[in-house]
Amino acid sequence: MAEATLSTKNQIVIPREAREALRLRAGDRILVVVRGERVIVLQKPKSPHAAIRGLARGVYSRGHLRKERQSWD
Repeated sequence: MAEATLSTKNQIVIPREAREALRLRAGDRILVVVRGERVIVLQKPKSPHAAIRGLARGVYSRGHLRKERQSWD
């Protein structure tokens, strides 16, 4: 855990350990998610396609799709 201070311009510096964990570099975009009283900082994916690639892996097998398609006839 690291501490950050809010400046008079409402800016914070992301602590080094957090930047290193997210592999952030100057100019990178981040996402800030507010969940109630918590704030989550995430690295914005450089490619939306890469971010969702493999998301449904293992959800459907070829046999399942074949069976589903045959039920349409």
